[in-house]
Amino acid sequence: MRPEKHSLTLRGHRTSVSLEPEFWAAFRAIAAREGRTLNDLAAEVDEARGTGRGLASAIRVFVLERAARG
Repeated sequence: MRPEKHSLTLRGHRTSVSLEPEFWAAFRAIAAREGRTLNDLAAEVDEARGTGRGLASAIRVFVLERAARG
């Protein structure tokens, strides 16, 4: 499927992120399981990603790492 663009608010700033629907679903599921908002979780990923990776790529890696942990 084609990526879907969604807006997120990270520390008071709006940004758009394009992810495949499957990654959005998994990212939402992780946030729900942890009792966190999607924006809060995205802000955490954003802070941890460093400068060498875009936010969409960082979210994909985050989702895959969480899936690997079970």
